[in-house]
Amino acid sequence: MPVNKPVASDDRSITPPKADLRPHSTTWHGITLSDPFAWLRADNWRDVMREPDKLAPDIRAYLEAENAYTAAALAETDALQDELFVEMKGRIKEDDSSVPAPDGPYDYYGRYIVGGQYPLVCRRPRSGSQEQILIDGNAEGADKAYWGFAGSGHAPNHRLISFAVDEKGSEFYTIRIRDMETGKNLPDLIEDAGPGMVWSADSSTLFYVRYDENHRPRAVYRHTLGTPQESDVLVYEEEDTGYYVHISATQSARFVLIITSDHETSEVHVIDAHKPDSAPRLVTPRTFGHEYDVEENGGTFYITTNSKDAEDFRICTTPVEKPALENWRELIAHRPGRLILDTVLYKNHMARLERENGLPRIVIRELATGAEHDIAFDEEAYSLGLSHGYEFDTTTVRFTYSSMTTPSEVYDYDMVTRERVLMKRQEVPTGHDPANYVTRRLYAAAQDGEAVPLSIVYRKTTPLDGTAPVLLYGYGAYGITIPASFSTSRLSLVDRGFIYVIAHIRGGKDKGYHWYTDGKREKKTNTFNDFIAAGEHLVAKGFTRKGQIVAHGGSAGGMLMGAVANMAPDLFGGIIADVPFVDVLTTMLDKDLPLTPPEWKEWGNPIESRDDFERIQSYSPYDNVTAQNYPHILSLAGLTDPRVTYWEPAKWTARLREKNTSANLILLRTNMDAGHGGASGRFEQLKETAIEYAFALKIMGKDEAAQI
Repeated sequence: MPVNKPVASDDRSITPPKADLRPHSTTWHGITLSDPFAWLRADNWRDVMREPDKLAPDIRAYLEAENAYTAAALAETDALQDELFVEMKGRIKEDDSSVPAPDGPYDYYGRYIVGGQYPLVCRRPRSGSQEQILIDGNAEGADKAYWGFAGSGHAPNHRLISFAVDEKGSEFYTIRIRDMETGKNLPDLIEDAGPGMVWSADSSTLFYVRYDENHRPRAVYRHTLGTPQESDVLVYEEEDTGYYVHISATQSARFVLIITSDHETSEVHVIDAHKPDSAPRLVTPRTFGHEYDVEENGGTFYITTNSKDAEDFRICTTPVEKPALENWRELIAHRPGRLILDTVLYKNHMARLERENGLPRIVIRELATGAEHDIAFDEEAYSLGLSHGYEFDTTTVRFTYSSMTTPSEVYDYDMVTRERVLMKRQEVPTGHDPANYVTRRLYAAAQDGEAVPLSIVYRKTTPLDGTAPVLLYGYGAYGITIPASFSTSRLSLVDRGFIYVIAHIRGGKDKGYHWYTDGKREKKTNTFNDFIAAGEHLVAKGFTRKGQIVAHGGSAGGMLMGAVANMAPDLFGGIIADVPFVDVLTTMLDKDLPLTPPEWKEWGNPIESRDDFERIQSYSPYDNVTAQNYPHILSLAGLTDPRVTYWEPAKWTARLREKNTSANLILLRTNMDAGHGGASGRFEQLKETAIEYAFALKIMGKDEAAQI
């Protein structure tokens, strides 16, 4: 018998909200779209992102009614939510800190205090131990419903530090500059900015990105300390609304990088950090489909590029004074199937992160000789990350390693002696023994024969006889790879008998760049079919049964959730959709929304192309909701979310409830004080996770099960 427990309508303490049906239609390419829930999109959505109180009363009333219904429907799990929260919080070292990163005379690091929601940014003398708190997040965010800290950057003179904060969840950041010696903020105030900041070499100038009225990062400005924002100088402005701009710096700190990109094309301009008033200089002009990144060493640019059909990227060099493509000389050749993910350039070495056959590795190269060696790892499935740090003239590279059973470990690796030093192992205060768990890598056969990797973790005592419930996670978009890394939170499911599975479906770059292109635009449905194949494989191999799988995904992964709910509702017992991008067609038809123009490269442009229109219409979750038995569905949204607007999950929920022929729960919870990332505090985030896990345990009949 399946273990999932149907929740009948008479279990509900209140009546589900019923959204008004208000006639609304639009016509594109001779095709008429009827959308009776279009009224849930606030006409003044730009104002709402900045000031949530401006939301229209009828829309607010509907969202609050949905929140009340969800709270009532899950009321019997309140005690379980509390238990899960305490459990997950107990696995976090509350006074945790990062490994100090050296830079000149100081070590910089972040840490938390017991009970603190937000981080502290600190430093101490490199040769001493006296700590200086530079930014106290708990004090800064104490009286805020939302306080989103986007990071900080200290100036080269080690006297000033800039930091960016969002107080609405809308991702409009305010940048402030603080004197680290006095602890006081300078009068300088930069608003409507992106989170990135780069200092000039003389610490007198700050480069930043500014958003336009549609929340698009399209302009780079130069701010001179001591002057008002109104006098800031426009350095670069992107005219094409399909491209976004962000800024960075070379590891050598010699150049400020202005990077313009969409999902498959990029272009880089550089500014000499020692000459901040100089005009940006183009490296090489954008060409459709050409992506490249720039680093610098000793007057030479090192460029990671997919030019000349190098789908999985190669690395070239060129003189700083002759950066155009025709001057590039190959240093590391393209090898199909070996995807170069990241490179960090040091004075005498290069460290690069690669992925091959779904698994990452780090390769160290001595620049003078070209000699290379790998850093080896043993587990069957694991996650690996490179840290760029602050220093350039060093032989030490820092990396992070974890697996689905092994807590995160931070290592310093000497690129000359090859000595590996463990700097920090993630501490689980309540205890964690990796030997009690099993992690595996399986492959599911997709419809077209491709092998879809699955990363699996479960407790050794979990029976593999088809009775265990599964949480199947997927994303599958933008080339983003979901790592097989450790999570303290998911132990609360695994210890209660769940098998946790990550499906590395197409749309990510898990098996190389082709894995991404095989899951976008014309091939987007491969993503959905891969996820369904993953679930069917788990059933065929006896891990679970139909109806005992809870699918989970967020944002573009939420679109995946909506699609598979329409395509294979009987396979899943439940769906958890975080900020789900489910109204794909309508959003791609709205050129004024923040993300729409850049997204056309990912999904297609249904405004200009009837083929794109019909293709997106064929899978867009909202447009394909039909009268059938849907599984239990929990959708979570953020009112000020600029990425997936709140009305997408609201409209989807309304249509699902209108069409659903089962007695299963259709729930929507909108965080009225947050955006795309949910709650800002680390413990408030755990409470949201506790709601999701309590929902999964409830519908799988595990809400009363004791922890193993």
